[in-house]
Amino acid sequence: MTVSAHYTAYGQDTEGCADLQLMTVQDIMACGLLTTHFQPLGRLHDGEVFGYEALVRGPKGHALGAPDALFAAAREQDVNFDLEVHCVKLALMNWARQGMQGRLLVNLSASSLAALMAHPVAHGILGLIKDHRIATARLVVELTEHERVENLPRLQQAVGALRQYGVQLALDDFGDGRSSLRLWAELKPDYVKIDKYFAKDISSHPDKVQTITALKRIAETFGTQMVAEGLETPEELRVLRDLGIELGQGYLLGRPQADLVCSLLPAARDVIASSEISVLPSKTRSGRSDFTVGEIMVRVTPLHAEATHRQVAQRFQDDETLKALAVVKEGKPIGLINRQAFFNHYAKAYFKELYDHKSCLLFANTQPMQLEAHIGLDELTDVLTSEDQRYLTEGFILTKDGLYLGMGTGERLVRAVTELRIEAARHANPLTFLPGNIPLTMHIARLLGSGASFVACYADLNHFKPFNDYYGYWRGDEMIRLLSNTLVAHCDVRRDFIGHVGGDDFVILFQSEDWLPRIEAAVAAFNAAACQLFDEAARDRGGIEAEDRDGVQRFFPMTTLSAGVMRVSPGDFTRAESVATAAAAAKHKAKQLATGIYVDQCVG
Repeated sequence: MTVSAHYTAYGQDTEGCADLQLMTVQDIMACGLLTTHFQPLGRLHDGEVFGYEALVRGPKGHALGAPDALFAAAREQDVNFDLEVHCVKLALMNWARQGMQGRLLVNLSASSLAALMAHPVAHGILGLIKDHRIATARLVVELTEHERVENLPRLQQAVGALRQYGVQLALDDFGDGRSSLRLWAELKPDYVKIDKYFAKDISSHPDKVQTITALKRIAETFGTQMVAEGLETPEELRVLRDLGIELGQGYLLGRPQADLVCSLLPAARDVIASSEISVLPSKTRSGRSDFTVGEIMVRVTPLHAEATHRQVAQRFQDDETLKALAVVKEGKPIGLINRQAFFNHYAKAYFKELYDHKSCLLFANTQPMQLEAHIGLDELTDVLTSEDQRYLTEGFILTKDGLYLGMGTGERLVRAVTELRIEAARHANPLTFLPGNIPLTMHIARLLGSGASFVACYADLNHFKPFNDYYGYWRGDEMIRLLSNTLVAHCDVRRDFIGHVGGDDFVILFQSEDWLPRIEAAVAAFNAAACQLFDEAARDRGGIEAEDRDGVQRFFPMTTLSAGVMRVSPGDFTRAESVATAAAAAKHKAKQLATGIYVDQCVG
């Protein structure tokens, strides 16, 4: 069959067309060799088809069959605008022919949109819309190639004209390195399609979760709906659904094809309909990442290098809250005078007569601790553990680029670092790096809010304190890490949440249906492995002699694991704290059983 006969069989008028492989882009358009495929967009809260993105396909077997190659050739041949308009017309006709379900998203570059809206009638678009009785309110122009926006006012004018017809606007591939937050703010699109990079493996990347969450807040500010592109796995879809993203697109939901589909693919519908929630990946925190030592600074006017002891005494007497004073020369700190140390000297006999009018640097610390105000928590921890601890009583000087800013006290520094460490531990345990109390509470709240059934398991060690006292905290930490690793190994981390609430207390929130075999296997595995942390003599005896909580020496058996289990059904609890309390009660009952496992048959 000749090339002409082949395409005539599909109803195309190809008379006069050249050999297929020799065709230019203009030839391919003229011979009607382009086709439209439609890829569905789905609503992530109910699984319904929202609309379709129109995607062009070139002739099969041709070098320009792939869209990227086709548009690259169009740019080389200077027919890019003609190709884009042709694709829009083709999409409109094919969509109208199939009943115009949902919304239709058509792609246009910024330059082509501006040129088209300057003379829409001349290019036949409006006539085509009228002829096919297409409701413009169901059309969405998807703006591509953001890096080519050179004339923003002209583009804004085009978008304004577009909206006068009732057509909506989408911003494509946001976050791919070319898109602009300013463009989002200026154009205020109805939809923003987030680049597929952020969806890929999001279930194991906490940074991507945080980025999507931040973009969602921006979308809410601008009144924009977000579309997650590139959804390919159930885990990706579940996370983005749970993050509240409105729309999704990707091979998991539906592939591009010539015919409009009435529903998303079954795998996607199953995830969306499921009450099971995602286990959001947690990010280990060492404390507030934005904290700087400048936050604890006290602004204190320094002393000049020429100041005398009399002037120092007067400053301290005028302000009893002053703990120390810095001495500066040309803006740079050259000494520090601590209040208590100064008055220890000042109270001595004949000090005033001998030194009142002498330089204050005589008894000052001329090598005080100086910290740049921008340094963060990690560097402050190094300061706290340094050999020179004089700053705890003397205080220290804060600078910016070496110039004096203000003063800090050891008391405020220690308190700030301690509070940050405590706060960090509530988010992620520093020993096991598992989520702490705050993420745990949030996950329970998400489970309760989803209406899902789940299992709460409170895991705790028996006879851990005697072991820790006998072998020391180093071996005790090893035992806790063993427990952490055992629990992780026996859970499905995609479905089951493991939290370390402190010490040897862990909470697992199971969505896995085989939760009981997993718990039984974890208890058996831990009990077998924990024996190896005792010395040989203890293993032979089956335990150790150690002091109990009353200081009485007695025998304690080997450390083992207990697990209190509680099944939670929809409506049993309304508060996360109630779930944790009930699970802890089940744990106490588990400790009284030889098996170490107690399953609470009653709920609520």
